[in-house]
Order: sequence, then structure tokens, then C-alpha cells
Amino acid sequence: MKGNKTATIRRRINSLSAIINYAYSELDLDKRNPFTRLFIQNEGADAFKRRTFTNEQLKWGYDKALSSGSTIKLLMPLLGETGCRLAEIVGLRLEDINLDNDLVYIRPNSARRLKNRTSERVVPLVGYAKLAIEQALIQADDEWLFPQYLKAGHCYATHASNAVNKWLKRDFGGLTAHSLRHTFRDRLRAVEVPLEIIDQLGGWSSVSSNGSKYGKGYFVKHMGQYMQKVAVKKL
Repeated sequence: MKGNKTATIRRRINSLSAIINYAYSELDLDKRNPFTRLFIQNEGADAFKRRTFTNEQLKWGYDKALSSGSTIKLLMPLLGETGCRLAEIVGLRLEDINLDNDLVYIRPNSARRLKNRTSERVVPLVGYAKLAIEQALIQADDEWLFPQYLKAGHCYATHASNAVNKWLKRDFGGLTAHSLRHTFRDRLRAVEVPLEIIDQLGGWSSVSSNGSKYGKGYFVKHMGQYMQKVAVKKL
């Protein structure tokens, strides 16, 4: 009735189903879960393919962000050149940033968790991302990179998302901050980056093979080399 997509409805039904299953298990009840085998009319028919940014749009947007003096607009190059989720960047602590080695550490903290275990990672800072983070540090406090979105020990990433998306949708024909993450993955594909490195850089869960879970993954220097390949160049 609110107009939610069928995929959203399915996720919420699955959450309810998990809660009921847990309760039945804890209470040792042998009952049928009422949220299983529910059909959603026309499920999947309302899905749409998220559009992506062109390199020209990225370059124009990054330059606009760096010259605007707007902290919120700096999220565009930070997200676009790291592939991170918005909350991962908005909830960064200063101790997560290592400018001496051009690295940012994506890890959970007291204000925001990460989506899954594979989300915890190290991401090289290249090009516009490094320039944007240097500007963002000017308005940071003693602990957080974006203190305006940290209140009472909680990261309000949704507020940041609404603010940056208002600009992006207006100037880029409806594209959003999450479109930057989709664009980042396409850019890595375009230069034939190995799938394991793509998943490791973006914190995506790898489902390609069991072998991808073995070992420690790729070294940061190898990931940095690929990041340089896809980086939008500042003239």
C-alpha cells in the first residue's frame, strides 16, 4: 500500500520468518511458520536496473565537489573512488584514516556496524578520494570524519544519504550515491580486475567458489595497483 518494491516486501517477510523460527526453537514449539511459503503478486516484475555514471559525469562531479566548499558533496568522490557504502564513509573515525600510506580502514565501531564480515577491509586511497578526504579532515572533530552525522553515539547515515542524493538526483538525472558503488564495480570489470579482488575491494560477499575463502586475500599493494587503473584522473 505504501508503494514498496516486491523485493523490499520479501526481505521484510524473511525477517519476520526468521524471528518466528527463532522463537519456535527457543520455546521448543512444533508449529508451522505462518510467514513461509507466502506468495507476492508479480514478485520481481517491478525491479529495475540501476543506472551508472559515465567517466565524464564522475570527473565533472568530483571537480564540482572539491571546489564547492560543501562537505556533503565530498561524499561523491569518496564513494566513487573507493566503492564504499555510504555508512562506511560517513561513520569513519580519524584513526581509520592513514594518509601516510594512502589507506582507509573499513571496520565496525560503536556508532555503526558493517553489513557483513567481508565488509571489514582496507581500501587504498587514490586520486580524487585522497583529495576529498584531505578536505573533509579540515571540518572533522577529534574523533569523527563527519561529526555532523554522529549524534548521541549513533551514525545517521540516512541523513547524509538524503542530503547528497538531493544534489546527485538533480544534477545527474536521477542517479544516486548507491549508483556510484554500481559504477565502481563496472569500472573494475572494464579493466579485467580478478573477481576476488573486486569482491575484496568492495566488501562484497564472494559466492564464486569455496576456494575464494582460503588464505588472507590479496595484498594491499596489489589492490592499489588496480585502483590506480580505474582512478578518474585529475588534469
